[in-house]
Amino acid sequence: MVCGNSGKAIIIVDVLNDFVTGSLRCDRAQRIVPHLVDLVKNAREKGIPVIYSNDAHIKGIDHELKLWGDHAIVGTEGAKVIPELEPKEGDYIVPKRRYSGFYGTDMEMLLKELNVDTVILTGLHAHMCVRHTAADAYYRGYNIIVPTDGVDSFTEEDYLAGLKYLKEVYGAEISDVDEIVRGF
Repeated sequence: MVCGNSGKAIIIVDVLNDFVTGSLRCDRAQRIVPHLVDLVKNAREKGIPVIYSNDAHIKGIDHELKLWGDHAIVGTEGAKVIPELEPKEGDYIVPKRRYSGFYGTDMEMLLKELNVDTVILTGLHAHMCVRHTAADAYYRGYNIIVPTDGVDSFTEEDYLAGLKYLKEVYGAEISDVDEIVRGF
């Protein structure tokens, strides 16, 4: 599937079992799941690429595990996308071993081949993995849209700080899922 004339792609960051119900559980994650389900459904209907940027750590190796403990270990249930957002045929999965969905991955090549110029960043956490993915998207010249009801963090403070940083530093357009869907 090649991206149509929209030039947009949805990137879902770390909405994995370990982040929603597992070892790095974020109770606030449940608030964004229905909105992401709606966003993904509408994107698929319009032929807008859906890309999963998933932690896929190597046990005992990855530097990040020293800080956060074992999570999203390759081949475990914790590393799978939550059932509500299970990838479908035509979606893309880009495994990552660091916070950013670009660092050490083929995200940039995929976006270029899909003719994407605007990324809609969603998922967990607004102040960490979404933020670092936004940084790398910004450095590469992508327009960034972030739905307020499509990202979250462990705390309200981290969530708000993440959104503020994304807007002020990377020029992210802050919106909501309904408004984004209307723009498809």
